[in-house]
Amino acid sequence: MESIENRTFDEIKPGDTASLVRTLTHKDIELFAVMSGDINPTHLDDAFAQSDAFHKVVAHGMWSGALISTVLGTQLPGPGTVYVDQSLHFPGEIGLGDTVTVTVKARTKIEESHRVIFDCRAVNQRGEEVVTGTADVIAPTEKISRPRVTLPEVELRKKGRRYELLIRMTRGLAPIRTAVVHPVDTPSLLGALEAARINLITPVLVGPEAKIRAAAALAQLDLAPYEIVSTEHSEAAAAEAVAMARAGKVEALMKGALHTDELMHAVVDGELGLRTERRISHVFAIDAPDYPRPLFITDAAINVYPTLAEKRDIIQNAIDLAHALGISAPRVAILSAIEIVTEKIKSTLDAAALCKMADRGQITGGILDGPLAFDNAVSAESAKTKGIVSPVAGRADIFVVPDLEAGNMLAKQLEYLADAQMAGIVLGARVPIILTSRSDGTLARLGSCAIALLLARHKGTKP
Repeated sequence: MESIENRTFDEIKPGDTASLVRTLTHKDIELFAVMSGDINPTHLDDAFAQSDAFHKVVAHGMWSGALISTVLGTQLPGPGTVYVDQSLHFPGEIGLGDTVTVTVKARTKIEESHRVIFDCRAVNQRGEEVVTGTADVIAPTEKISRPRVTLPEVELRKKGRRYELLIRMTRGLAPIRTAVVHPVDTPSLLGALEAARINLITPVLVGPEAKIRAAAALAQLDLAPYEIVSTEHSEAAAAEAVAMARAGKVEALMKGALHTDELMHAVVDGELGLRTERRISHVFAIDAPDYPRPLFITDAAINVYPTLAEKRDIIQNAIDLAHALGISAPRVAILSAIEIVTEKIKSTLDAAALCKMADRGQITGGILDGPLAFDNAVSAESAKTKGIVSPVAGRADIFVVPDLEAGNMLAKQLEYLADAQMAGIVLGARVPIILTSRSDGTLARLGSCAIALLLARHKGTKP
């Protein structure tokens, strides 16, 4: 194993030097920002950086300081070195892609304290000085030689990056007029108003006005720009919001601080609800950091034990949603416990039938395969090991679960064990229904609103 060795105080002579060479990448900037907490937009925001003094993204000043520390701590003097003082000047900037050579040069030795003063210098690939200064260290007096530590790989994960992409896709689209049902707590009210701020929705707040205003006051939110439709309680709010959608007064509904079944009871009402010829179903649009593409799970919130015919509608709803979000031929994995068809497990029979329905044109716009176990759906290597040849295995976009219990457990496992973000939308009704959980953060709520806007504009619906 490669070793790391120091040079003791007695071994160091004035004029001795050591260097390292490093090319600045965007990952270096992000890692330093995460470690230090320095989120100055000069270093992280391309658009902002164009207007600052350098007109480009540049490294944090102390990134180069850290490189000097690296040379001192690993080469000269090396292991056992104690930092005492550092003085740095920054005559130039280090931009993305610049290659810097950092050099320390021993200038003065102080015998009684075993201190060494080093001149420090960094130059870019053009030979221009970008850092100068001095470092004062206590050099080790004993020889140290140890195996070089192998550092772990660092993977940067940005939560909600797919939702940010969806929000960017809505730019230039008119916001959808949305009835926010019973927004009487801070999370639901804040999510709706933040969605309004970035032009995803035009909220109409439906519910007990006194409670809505109390929640706004608690969160210090200004409700002056927004319409409030006052109702007596949550059940009345759901009925009123559904009536507004039937009358074309709003283009979408958004769940506030009421139970899902209370809202959906009004939506599925046979006479006064929002039913269409298509079965109503729910889709979780999930941003899972370790999965290389958007991930949709259906149905995990509405249909408890769907029939074969209902699963057909559930799949078609999800495919239509994928089209609205720019996925032209989504791959649909119909999940079961195993990947073979057996009468002992009904979901495998349903999967086989659904695939044949797609062959006969009863389900269109997607590529279906099933039954597939979850590992085969997400891992091409797993499918290969089991001898599964499939256009979907390892590349699935839409995951169709056997029933609500399986879907809900799968979604929650991804949320709590895989650090996934969850956005939710109800499909198959006359208007999109933004169905968020009380535990959802603002970004997930914004992602749900962006999906509803893209879906509404894709279908060309107007009030």
